[in-house]
Amino acid sequence: MTASSQVDGERHRRQLVLLQSFTLAWMLVECLLSLLAARHARSAVLLAFGSDSFVELLSALLVLLSIFPRLGLRQNLIERAAAGLLYLLAALVAATAVLELYWHLHPEPSPLGIAVAFAALCVMPLLAWRKRRLAAAMQHAALAADATQSAACAYLAAVTILGLAMNSIFHLGWVDPVAALVAVPLLLREAYQTSRGHGCQCHS
Repeated sequence: MTASSQVDGERHRRQLVLLQSFTLAWMLVECLLSLLAARHARSAVLLAFGSDSFVELLSALLVLLSIFPRLGLRQNLIERAAAGLLYLLAALVAATAVLELYWHLHPEPSPLGIAVAFAALCVMPLLAWRKRRLAAAMQHAALAADATQSAACAYLAAVTILGLAMNSIFHLGWVDPVAALVAVPLLLREAYQTSRGHGCQCHS
């Protein structure tokens, strides 16, 4: 390895630590606030959004730990673990939404939920773009999978905002669980792509 390659490798490593540290802090706040809002509003779509934030938090942590060879965390194991969590999440969201429809529950309006989802809609695409670029430079498949999750978070945030806004404006209780069910295919697609290591042309 040349001196230039070593310098680039160390620079990329620092960038990865900064990106994942920011992701951890962001997802922790996003998860706590969205789950709190879901509890108060009894909202299935907010439960989906908050649960996805929790999975992304775990994924970001695993990617960060993967740069420490002594821990022995292989990227393919990280990807499979993250995918498994997403499949479980999709099942949880679908079951919650169906029960909400069956019991005719009417979620309360949630300004906090809308604010959190809107913030994610602004931040997550930029974060996903930066992670994809770094993953390609480092040939880091797990980081590419994590970037896919960040991008999916933006889509889920848009669905969440739509469901919450329709409920707040028109008081249509069924929109919330339907929005949650719309999010399920997004979560399944995210799980599949994560398990396959998709997101950039990486070969790790």
